[in-house]
Amino acid sequence: MDEARLSLFAVPGLPEIRPGDDLAALVLDRLAGDGALEDGDILVFAQKVVSKAEGRIVELAAVAPSIPAQALAEQTGKDPRIVELILSESRRIVRARIGVIIAEHRLGPIMANAGIDQSNSGGDERAVLLPLDPDASAARLRDAIRQRCGRAVGVVISDSFGRPWRLGTCGVAIGAAGVAALVDRRGAPDREGRPLVATSIGHADEIAAAASLVMGQADEGRPVVVVRGLGGAGPETPAAALVRSAGEDLFR
Repeated sequence: MDEARLSLFAVPGLPEIRPGDDLAALVLDRLAGDGALEDGDILVFAQKVVSKAEGRIVELAAVAPSIPAQALAEQTGKDPRIVELILSESRRIVRARIGVIIAEHRLGPIMANAGIDQSNSGGDERAVLLPLDPDASAARLRDAIRQRCGRAVGVVISDSFGRPWRLGTCGVAIGAAGVAALVDRRGAPDREGRPLVATSIGHADEIAAAASLVMGQADEGRPVVVVRGLGGAGPETPAAALVRSAGEDLFR
């Protein structure tokens, strides 16, 4: 990025995504002509559209809450069916109080409600789960785009996370392919020649956060954003590399 210039734009006119939809084809159809992809572009997909396309939608009428789910629902004031889904997607419950469940998702991230969401789900009696393997989902999208248009692109799947000690949600990467999700700069010199000791950059999280400014987090209807001009930051690493291990976590 020699000129230190970056551009981001939303893919226009995407329809409501349904199970089985070909996201790569839908995106490329709407980027034909002047908006065509270039080598090195990074496409940021909102988790919700990836989950919908992969059929990760649950009808709440089909969910039977277990006794532990009913007890946790009473403690938190949440729908017992949603709590059952949270438990089924989690390794453990980290914190719970009225209106809040923080869970360690089966994939490792610690997040509200194990990533389960009802917003823009297609109905009040539906919930959307995270993709089964977001890094694999990102790789499939990257490969499908390259096969269709011949462009070498990166893909990031983003979600909105709350953060300890900070108010507000922020876009983070839960899946990545063709990008360096984590960039280790330890040992590299600073401007005065001193070696960096602890600097690792959450590169894919920064990409997701930047795209979130264009994407929005409510009713904007812009679930895919193209990031252009970023350039390579290092060897490809998956978003799973961003999850801090229990042994390095001072707050567990």
